[in-house]
Amino acid sequence: MRFTHESDIESFRAEVRQFIADELPPEEERLERARRGGFETNEEEYAYTMGFQKKLAERGWLAMAWPKEYGGGGAPHMRQLVYNEEMSYAGAPVGNMGIAWVGPSLMLYGTEEQKQKYIPPITGADQWWCTLYSEPGAGSDLASLQTSAVRDGDDYVINGQKIWTSGGHLADWGWLAARTDADAPKHKGISLLMLDMKSPGITVQPLINLGDQHSFNEVFFEDVRVPVEQRVGEENRGWYHLAVALDFERSGIGAYAGGRRTIERFTKLVEERPELWQHRKTIRTELAERAIEVNVGTFLAYRVATMQAQGLVPNHEASASKLFGSELNQRLQLTGMHILGMSGMLRGESSRVWFDQAQVFLRSA
Repeated sequence: MRFTHESDIESFRAEVRQFIADELPPEEERLERARRGGFETNEEEYAYTMGFQKKLAERGWLAMAWPKEYGGGGAPHMRQLVYNEEMSYAGAPVGNMGIAWVGPSLMLYGTEEQKQKYIPPITGADQWWCTLYSEPGAGSDLASLQTSAVRDGDDYVINGQKIWTSGGHLADWGWLAARTDADAPKHKGISLLMLDMKSPGITVQPLINLGDQHSFNEVFFEDVRVPVEQRVGEENRGWYHLAVALDFERSGIGAYAGGRRTIERFTKLVEERPELWQHRKTIRTELAERAIEVNVGTFLAYRVATMQAQGLVPNHEASASKLFGSELNQRLQLTGMHILGMSGMLRGESSRVWFDQAQVFLRSA
């Protein structure tokens, strides 16, 4: 089955593809950047990403579906979906926590002053945000988080630790979930705060993954003062605000568009180098299964986008799309390992990116 769109949507798709062809480096260079860890790895990659996103902002694409009064383009959700699909297929550096989580949450729960202050730098690609959620004892069970935010006059005083913070070493601002009521049930004592990552008392330490990439970090807070005016939404209602924010981040089609391109690369590799797979006759069947799964995931993503276009909040639908996409990514990497075998470990191999990614997705916990 193939999706069809109205002619203006398809014209926009062609415009996005032309922009990608004009502005992005050749695919081999993009793959090498991905192997090195992408935009969150170092200052050079970060500058490359922000420069690209600046061009997107100038065209009004970075937040095209946001309301115009907040710097968005007011575009239909299906146009946003097509944009996400094409950018992800091309491996473009468009990941942005400010766009994915912070801005949409501020539009829902922020004060008018917060919206006017924090949203324009996001839509203009002038600031970088990280999310400060997971902790050593609170990952899958995020509501068990223990980082505290104790009220002291007009400030909250933050103490605790976060882990797996993507891009925290490069971020200007952090989106923090902290416990503001230690005595309340765990889901009812959490608040959301915005904090300057250069604030005194914040220490960021790298976590190097199995692909030898620096994307993740540990972040420590020691008596960090955050003004009360930087709390988003009601005190102790942060869990419920956070749950809606997760729906925004988990609603995209990126995993499936990227997965489709990966399958195409695998197929080309199998055709060009039959010696890699002739000892394993099930590779073709395995590739077909992955292709079917990509199509299934695409349906899930389109369903979420359709709900958003109708003004609905896709709670379990977005979670299903996120979970299926994450598990599919693991299966794709495993298929790549089956094709490449030991040859994928050679640094000179153009396919090395798959081996490095496989180490991260298949062997880390």
